[in-house]
Amino acid sequence: MKTLGKKIRLLRHQKGWSQEEVAKRLDISIPAFSKIETGITDINLSRLEQIAVLFEMSVVQLLTYNEGEQDQKIASELENVNKKLMDRETEVIDLQKKVIELFEELRHKKAATA
Repeated sequence: MKTLGKKIRLLRHQKGWSQEEVAKRLDISIPAFSKIETGITDINLSRLEQIAVLFEMSVVQLLTYNEGEQDQKIASELENVNKKLMDRETEVIDLQKKVIELFEELRHKKAATA
């Protein structure tokens, strides 16, 4: 149960939730939730389902949750977001060039008509 408690604590930290917040959501006392995280208390199936729902995962996902796999998933998502950001940056630079070209064109037309 200590391994499961560590997984639950890790998930709670990833959400930025305090033990108090999670305890309230589970409708249990803070000490009772603390005992779940430390592995002192065995978790029954209904409580396990409740915790899984809270963290938006299935019971199987909760039981098999692996921090390394999660890190790989996050790294992959971060890589995709970074690529999209670089693509957008290129688009912005291209648009800036067009604005400069149009400004120069207008300036030359004004100079020619003056």
